[in-house]
Amino acid sequence: MRRRFFVEQVRNGLAEIVGEDAAHLTRVLRVEVGQRYEISDNRQVYLAEIEKARKEQVVFRIVEKLPVVEPPVRMILIAAIFKFDHFEWMIEKATELGVAEIVPVIATRTEKGLDTAAPKRLERWRRIGVEASQQSRRARLPEIAEPVKWAEALAASAQYRYVLDEKGSRPLVSVFPGERRGEDTVTLLVGPEGGWTDEERAGFTAAGWVPVSLGPSILRAETASLAALAVVSSAWLERAVATLKL
Repeated sequence: MRRRFFVEQVRNGLAEIVGEDAAHLTRVLRVEVGQRYEISDNRQVYLAEIEKARKEQVVFRIVEKLPVVEPPVRMILIAAIFKFDHFEWMIEKATELGVAEIVPVIATRTEKGLDTAAPKRLERWRRIGVEASQQSRRARLPEIAEPVKWAEALAASAQYRYVLDEKGSRPLVSVFPGERRGEDTVTLLVGPEGGWTDEERAGFTAAGWVPVSLGPSILRAETASLAALAVVSSAWLERAVATLKL
């Protein structure tokens, strides 16, 4: 299976990777002229052949367009910031699961210091998203937004908005609509390691979010995030497959 790389743009049948990324391709991956790889400009996927391979620049020539495989539903993950090593692992795995957007949020129980340090991590988080996208052969990169405050997170719009809460009375899988379409957007709101405060619960209920549960076990924030994404993706994929059989 060919590796996939992301490029800034495709122009006149050519694309390039420059700087440190080009150095990585030539020195670590040892790409060579004539080799073929898949590239994406974050819109379309192409089969491309290397025309030039130097440490400061790798140039690709487009051979043909390839099919773009989309996730079964657009998923947005709004996650309260928690310990950075765990948060970064969550970003990597959420990207592999097909998340379209990740929004870090500062909650009441976000660990002290993480709120001020988080913006400095944004570039690193986006880099993790790129690397995970290449590894999982995504057609498009996830958007990783700047950290927002709790009130801004509540205002997020989507057809379906679910908040994971240990006090949620309904299982996540039980609240999905019967009619599920690929153009739907599902937003998941996941709390910090200390859980939601009563004030936050009142806030998301008043804003129309649906509280849901993943079962009786108390899950880590990163585990809950990934489990919820997998459940949503599977449910919409199941509906898509069923529709194709009709």
